[in-house]
Amino acid sequence: MTSFDTSPQWNVSRALLALAVVFVMLATTGWTALRSHRESTALQASLTQWEHGSIRGHHLPGPAAGPARLARFFGKLTPHERDRLARRYPLAVGNMNGAPVALRYRANRKALAQARAVEHKRVHDSRLSSAGQQDAARRMERYTSLLDPGRHILAFDPEGSGRVAEVFGDLDTAERVSVVVPGVDTDLLTFQRTYRRYSAPVGMAKALYAAERAADPATRTAVIAWADYTSPDGLGVDAATGLRAEEGAVRLNALLRALPGRAPVSMFCHSYGSVVCGVAAHGMPRRVADIAVAASPGMRVTRAARLGTTARVWAMRDASDWVQDVPYLELGGLGHGADPVSSAFGARVLSARDAQGHSGYFEPGTDSLRNLADIGVGAYDAVRCAREDDACRSGLSGATTAGRA
Repeated sequence: MTSFDTSPQWNVSRALLALAVVFVMLATTGWTALRSHRESTALQASLTQWEHGSIRGHHLPGPAAGPARLARFFGKLTPHERDRLARRYPLAVGNMNGAPVALRYRANRKALAQARAVEHKRVHDSRLSSAGQQDAARRMERYTSLLDPGRHILAFDPEGSGRVAEVFGDLDTAERVSVVVPGVDTDLLTFQRTYRRYSAPVGMAKALYAAERAADPATRTAVIAWADYTSPDGLGVDAATGLRAEEGAVRLNALLRALPGRAPVSMFCHSYGSVVCGVAAHGMPRRVADIAVAASPGMRVTRAARLGTTARVWAMRDASDWVQDVPYLELGGLGHGADPVSSAFGARVLSARDAQGHSGYFEPGTDSLRNLADIGVGAYDAVRCAREDDACRSGLSGATTAGRA
């Protein structure tokens, strides 16, 4: 683990560097980068249709109703009635927290097929530029991949850069649930990569799922690759503020409150995803037992105790990760606060000595992935701490897979 100079002169230098970076970003990108994205038109159209729909002569419940109410509504329907709603309002049902998980999978398959048909037309639309046609072809290829048999798409929105979430394992019967929250430049097209696969949400989640099964084959696990928020585009002003994190936190907590069953949930938040988790922490349901951050630029608090959660907070960073050079401070809304691996922050600091850079934490065979998997299955005694004198094991002797310590 890299040591840090904490002298006043060094802190002043870091603050001046942060201000210089801010001024450059403002001059080159402007505050217009902070504008809110417009509502997803395709999804909104499906939700509007749902609001005007009916079944058995009764109005459908509001799509924004609580997950418990929606779960009761779907529970009273016959399988045929549920499938009819999924076919009629695929985007609405596919993104509806409270709808049965298997029904969301089916609804999203239909929504993906419809989106693929739209892109197929655009590929052959002579009114589009060659760049526009190529973009349509890439999106069509992504939708085709997401439609592969056996894939379980929990959320899907084709509008703009797109949002998506995928489940590995059986979410309904899982005894432990893990949620992977990725960082900047995450969208439909980067959701899965062939090159550097473990730097993309699908590769991260697949690797974690396999490592959890290896760590504890007897425990039924499920892992969610959650890219269902609009992440910052590159390392501009958006990435330096909490705006996207605040929007993402609302969506993330809506998902967590709607998860089926009572299994403990572990959050695995990478890079800017740790900012999202930091903002969301105080509103997470009590079943969230762990929040583990890797390559974090900060969680928008000065110390872990201020996250407003009783979940165990873990942090890791490899010595070769460039994020260690980010100024860990917050000035006028810019920056994300204290360094989560610093002793003053109060997180349990884990070994990540062989993660290799900013995107290597989910690479199979690494200390970092083994540690994340051990947390995911509740094998806290097996975690490897970053320092011999680290307090990362303190208070874990009574921890169980039932939830919080």
